[in-house]
This record gives sequence, C-alpha cells and structure tokens, in this order.
Amino acid sequence: MKSILTAIWKTWFILWFLLTFLFLYPFFLVTIKSQQLSLAFKIKRIWSYLISFGIGIWPILIYKTHSKKMPNPCVFVANHTSYLDIVLSTFYIDHLALYMGKVELLKAPLFKTFFKGMDIAVNRKSIKDSHKAFIKASQEIDKGRSMVIYPEGTISSNGQLKSFKNGPFKLAIEKQIPIMPVVYLNNWELLQNGGFFKSNGRPGLAKIVILNPIETKGMTDENLVNLREQTFNLINDTLNEYHGTKNRY
Repeated sequence: MKSILTAIWKTWFILWFLLTFLFLYPFFLVTIKSQQLSLAFKIKRIWSYLISFGIGIWPILIYKTHSKKMPNPCVFVANHTSYLDIVLSTFYIDHLALYMGKVELLKAPLFKTFFKGMDIAVNRKSIKDSHKAFIKASQEIDKGRSMVIYPEGTISSNGQLKSFKNGPFKLAIEKQIPIMPVVYLNNWELLQNGGFFKSNGRPGLAKIVILNPIETKGMTDENLVNLREQTFNLINDTLNEYHGTKNRY
C-alpha cells in the first residue's frame, strides 16, 4: 500500500513539475533571452514555491548565521541527497545564483534552453570540459553572481555524505569569496533517489540548516584541502546531530 501511495505522489510531483514549468516557460524564455537573469531567478523562486507547496513539501529554514542575508557573491556548497535540494534552494538564496549541473540536462526538451541560459553544464568525465565550466563560473562570479555547487558530484540515496571534490573550494579561493555551507537534513526521506517504487516519496517538512559563511580572503591553493575538509566536517557534524551518521576525512 505504501509503495502505491508513493508512486501516486511521485507521479503527481512529475506532472505538477511539468505543468508549472510549461506555465512559466514563456516568462523564463523572455527574461533569459534578454539577459535579465536577476528577474529570471525571481521567477525561478516563484516556480520553487509552486512546486513545493503543490506537492505538500514545506521547508523549515534553520539559520545558524549572524544574518539571514547571504554574502554576495559566494559559493553555496551543500550535501546532495535529493532533487528537492535544487527546488528548495531558492527559499534561502536571496540573490541571483547560477547552478553547476550535469551536462545531461542539456538533452531535455525545453528545459535545456532554461538550463543553458541560467546555469553552467559540466561533464565531469572530461577534464577539459570541467576546466571550461570552472572558467565560466569564474567569469560569472566576476559579474557579481554567486554559484551553487554540490561538491559530492552525485546524489546520495541514503543521506550519508560522500567525499567532496575540490572544484567549489578552488573556485572560492581563486575569487576570494566566501563558502556558504548548507545542510539538507532529511530531503532524501521525502524524495529519495532510486527506483520509482522502491525509494521514498511523500509530503512533509524539509529541514534545511544554513551555516555561517567561511571566509577565504587571504587563502591560497595551499589552504584548499583544509577548506574542503572544514566544510565537509561542518556539514557532516550537522547531519550527525540529526540522524547519527558519522563520516570524516
């Protein structure tokens, strides 16, 4: 019975996602083509709200920061356990931020125009393509735009943190901008990556912790590993407080 209800909810999720996207697509198209990306991001936020509330997901934002205002520009770094991570990110990101995502998204009809215009595709299997994506991200930061990068490079299906890649930390050090750590506590319990009938899927409260920014001013490449490990441990410790996992470098 549970698997049937889960399948019904996931089917509704997909349908609602597509319906809201098609409704907003003309607005995305106009704003992206005219390079009004800040306005396009506000429309993306409206889309996130529509998706979230339409499927019965209510985000609970837990700020462990001195201010709810996010540093701009910065590199947002979060654990990645669900497609909800991306949907719910606009609830706490208060300014234009571009997302780095897998190149396969460029194959999706209609969505590829939206993704190509607002975000950065990366083929992690190619060192050359990854370098090009890094350069483009650097150029966008020079324009005052933040980046959203999931350093695990893939979605964890069980909520446990995987090892981090160097990219976002190298980028933050090079541009001397803060790392903004964010922790999704239970998104995988609401929408789990995996088989359609086997994985989790249900309405509920999505708990998100926004940690204090980590300044990189004065850091060099020699600080890269320490910065990566510091961020990993901050996110992992927050996860551990919630559901008892413990992973460390």
